[in-house]
Amino acid sequence: MKRLFSVALLLAAVGPACNKAEQPSTGAPAAASASGLVTAGSAAPAIDTTAHTGEHVTLAAFKGKPVVLYFYPKDDTPGCTKEASEIRDAWESLKKTDAIVLGVSTDGTESHVAFANKYQLPFMLLPDKDGTIAQAYGVPLANGKAKRVTFVIDRQGKIAKVFPEVNPSGHAAEILAVLSSLHS
Repeated sequence: MKRLFSVALLLAAVGPACNKAEQPSTGAPAAASASGLVTAGSAAPAIDTTAHTGEHVTLAAFKGKPVVLYFYPKDDTPGCTKEASEIRDAWESLKKTDAIVLGVSTDGTESHVAFANKYQLPFMLLPDKDGTIAQAYGVPLANGKAKRVTFVIDRQGKIAKVFPEVNPSGHAAEILAVLSSLHS
């Protein structure tokens, strides 16, 4: 009986909040899914940082081009190397879609430079040491490392596709398929 009462009390407290009509977006924070990730159809949160190449990167500068924003846990580890290498190997096909590829991890610039040089990565890596970019996109951090999640952003700056559970093997082909559908 006590348990039933506790459940009823909890539902009475939480129920009204869950049933409130959702207010239209005012351009404030992007919509988040139940997992906390920014959802497809939302405006992509702004990015303003410096890539491992020393290049200043803002998402706004890429408006008119699709952007692949992929978060990964750590430079030069097996899964992250597999993912980055597959994207590198698909580079010629990716370039045909006019896409910009940005890899993001909490590793620093020096680590990104070494990783990009070692594996000849032709795209920019963004250091996110304090997790600011991950937080803006709702990407969880565990032990200071980002979860492997990919966002494909369309030419208008909206999230076109979210890959919340990424398997590094074959992911470049998944990305290319989404980019090809945006291109047509």
